[in-house]
Amino acid sequence: MGKVYLIGAGPGDPDLITVKALKAIQQADVILYDRLVNQELLNEAKPDADLIYCGKLPKLHLMKQETINHLLIKYGKKKKFVVRLKGGDPFVFGRGAEEAEALAKNGVAYEVVPGITSGIAAPAYADIPITHRELGRSFAVVTGHCKNGEPSDIQWDYLAKSVDTLAIYMGMSNLSFITEQLISCGKSAQTPIAIIQEGTTANQKVVTGTLQNIVHLVEQHQVKNPAMIVIGEVVKVGEKLQYLKDRFRDQEAISALKAF
Repeated sequence: MGKVYLIGAGPGDPDLITVKALKAIQQADVILYDRLVNQELLNEAKPDADLIYCGKLPKLHLMKQETINHLLIKYGKKKKFVVRLKGGDPFVFGRGAEEAEALAKNGVAYEVVPGITSGIAAPAYADIPITHRELGRSFAVVTGHCKNGEPSDIQWDYLAKSVDTLAIYMGMSNLSFITEQLISCGKSAQTPIAIIQEGTTANQKVVTGTLQNIVHLVEQHQVKNPAMIVIGEVVKVGEKLQYLKDRFRDQEAISALKAF
């Protein structure tokens, strides 16, 4: 029998992939990869490796999950070295558990290789600490899109009152619904929020505001998917750090002009 590696490719920056994951890509006979995987990582594959695109767009799945499961089982049983390459971490909203179950039921050996998830990495690249000794002693990762669309079955009242920081995945299409739910459940309308588009990549874009005005700001700045939503006082830390860095750069520029 072969073996299937369920691998997290990280949040976008190809340098953030783990050493173990990179070695698996280099040895793989077959690689089934998702839309958000950085294409540079595929350059590490063997010349004769089969590369199979399994990308999914919002409301448009080019390959159904059942088909992906079938292919993993098929190649695993052919004694192939198979890599299932996913953005972020395979077990954080990546449906990796479903694939692992399908493999286990069919007697195909598999191994999970964790990856850096965007709920931690994207804020970090935006200078936003997901935890902070004074401002963020707890955080939750939350899906912003459920099977039937709006995440209405999530217990927003508990999240609003008991968790300091929320990292919300796949929530851009439901941003208005999410902010309304949190405010109606007792979260202050002035709670800081950051939207991080294409986090950790060269195209990263960060927009900050409050629960009250973020929908307007997102429209104004034309923020699009993929994007991570971070809600909580820790967003202010990112704004402060960015201000300090900008001020330091301005002082250096002034000093250089004076020297000239």
